[in-house]
Amino acid sequence: MDKRISSFFAKHGFSETPDADALLAEFDRQMDAGLAARPSSLAMLPSFIDPSREVPVERPVIVLDAGGTNLRVAAVWFDKSGKARIEDFRKYKMPGTEGCAVSARDFFDAFADFLVPVCRKAQSVGFCFSYPTEIFPDLDGKLLRWSKQIDAPEVVGRKVGSGVAAALAAKTGCSLAVKVLNDTTATLLAGKTAGLARRYSSYVGFILGTGTNIAYIERNERVGKASGLAPAGSTIINVESGGFASAPRSDFDRAAVAKLKNPDEGLFEKMISGAYMGSVGLEVLKTAAAEGLFSPAAAARFAAMETLSTKEFDDFTANPFAADNALAALRLADEDLRTAMALGEPLFRRAAALTAVNISSAVLRTGEGRDPLHPVCVTIDGSTYYKTRSAMFKSRVEEGLRDILAPRGVFFDTVCVEDAPLVGSAVAGLVA
Repeated sequence: MDKRISSFFAKHGFSETPDADALLAEFDRQMDAGLAARPSSLAMLPSFIDPSREVPVERPVIVLDAGGTNLRVAAVWFDKSGKARIEDFRKYKMPGTEGCAVSARDFFDAFADFLVPVCRKAQSVGFCFSYPTEIFPDLDGKLLRWSKQIDAPEVVGRKVGSGVAAALAAKTGCSLAVKVLNDTTATLLAGKTAGLARRYSSYVGFILGTGTNIAYIERNERVGKASGLAPAGSTIINVESGGFASAPRSDFDRAAVAKLKNPDEGLFEKMISGAYMGSVGLEVLKTAAAEGLFSPAAAARFAAMETLSTKEFDDFTANPFAADNALAALRLADEDLRTAMALGEPLFRRAAALTAVNISSAVLRTGEGRDPLHPVCVTIDGSTYYKTRSAMFKSRVEEGLRDILAPRGVFFDTVCVEDAPLVGSAVAGLVA
């Protein structure tokens, strides 16, 4: 790395190579604390879903998948080979993403409207709700807080499953059992379909898209804060790893989150996920411009920029001549392009390193994967993971996983399941 660039990053407390061992130890400590209801930045929310139950075939279930800015609805059933059959698929805008606050009544009414076309096709709904939610033994879920900039404050503290069911019953007379789960729980359950072809020792579900989170299977005896769990069994734990507060943050991270509505929440998520990395990148570029790393002409153009999406940041860093890009439109001289690329790459390398630590923390927590015949299955979902081009992101994460887990004698597979949240939510709706 150019000495100017390395000195610039060091001055602002940025490192692309965080201490993996220290972070793994802190993840584990906070996981323990969260499970015991002690202070922790990890919520460690039990799903109350027993992942060992078999999935019934040829029985339909309705699926709601609410995450990020989009919401999906479908009817799903599994054939005798275990393949998910998805029918009556529809996509809608997530309520609360249109730029104005949505009341609780309007929020639940909107979900009821989404369900009307499919509400008579099954008796239950698997509701994948991708926000911090406390799940209860009856699989209703109380929203703890919003993430991803959703604007529906009246819904916080309410049970979303019964709220949707009541609104639908009032509108149509349909009575459906709405079973709430997190998207990472759904992603983990979707991985069980991959397990039909191989005997895995345990499962992890990881998502890196608009936000990030991870789930794994925990022994019930270690879940001290939950009642309603059989001591001898196991359940899926939604870690809410996007809230992890102990990763080392730079000046750029602090400046970017200070401009958001909830600057003290989801700190880890705001370092690596699709909704936020562009904003961090813009802070890097603006600060570098102010400190003389660019030509005067380029510095003036960066100073005038107000927003930068993660996709634009990634596309530019991977190819600075890409069309339809806010950074490429600045028409920088070649030397300024080289500097901008050199400033962008480390952010994606850091995100890959932190992602590897996050996944490894859950794999290690399962206590499984010691036999190469029976590795841990890590199902990964999310556009940021699969579509980020800079720094050879996906390959770098996998290399980081091998570097962490192989010396510890842990075997794992990473798998991709198409429509993982839909498939996993259908599993939950049928078995829970």
